Amino acid sequence: MTSSPASIGFIGLGMMGHGIAKNLLKKGHPLRFKAHRNRSTLQDLLDAGAVEVDTRAALAQADIVILCVTGSPQVEEIVYGADGLLAAARPGLIVVDTSTAEPASSTRIRHDFAAKGTKFIDAPLARTPKEAEEGRLNTMVGAADADFETLRPVFAAFCENIIHVGPPGHGHVLKLVNNMLAMSMAASIAEAMAAAAKAGLSLQKVFDVVSAGGVNSGIFQMMVGRALQGDLTGLKFAIGNAQKDLRYYTHLTETLPTVSFMAEAAHQTFVQAANLGYGDKFIASLLEVQEKVSDVKFVPR
Repeated sequence: MTSSPASIGFIGLGMMGHGIAKNLLKKGHPLRFKAHRNRSTLQDLLDAGAVEVDTRAALAQADIVILCVTGSPQVEEIVYGADGLLAAARPGLIVVDTSTAEPASSTRIRHDFAAKGTKFIDAPLARTPKEAEEGRLNTMVGAADADFETLRPVFAAFCENIIHVGPPGHGHVLKLVNNMLAMSMAASIAEAMAAAAKAGLSLQKVFDVVSAGGVNSGIFQMMVGRALQGDLTGLKFAIGNAQKDLRYYTHLTETLPTVSFMAEAAHQTFVQAANLGYGDKFIASLLEVQEKVSDVKFVPR
């Protein structure tokens, strides 16, 4: 006899969270959620059997609570704020944080939950809202072996690749390393394309040469391939969120300590972009930023 799917409490029905919740419901997990401000993506979840609740304490009655929010300030408010999850924590409850968070904050939260018999698992995500809707995200899980096995069927509802990266905390650290690499590439790509444009190169030829060689990458294809068609939405991740992730990474390197010359430079690229008003735009808009600071136009409009 197979056990019934675990019940889920869910916080964070944004671009990523909606797809996750939809696929959990599709795989038979009873799901309750607490909405935030945006209610535009809720109706199909309610139609599929999700239940809206008013308090986080009601969410904590589920077997597992999943958090899918922006970063550590939001997670800390959910845990420690008014109607916080910590107050409702109980033995046997598992809280899964899929955000990109500061490792030091996650460690403190994990210890505070452990004092109440609740497990706090870090399982940040990779890929985009498109894969979230398709149930094909990647997750990097920091957990004890037994906890990972308990959660694997839940992750399988919305993930294509489920990687147990180590003990608690390692998921959030690895996500920061991953995002540092991705965002450093994005910053370099934007600078290089601006230089190529100002030198008079054909950007289509730049794209063809890079695409055929070892410098090619998924980041390059999502940024430049679509941008040459006038589409700056190929990588649906906000510049402001990238700025935050690079800040978390540089904080981490300070505590280790290790050098972070490349990350600091990339971070300043994103600080500049946000200060120029591009924080809410997607990563490919770094190309627009370079148009402005380099005084050259090259994105088709």
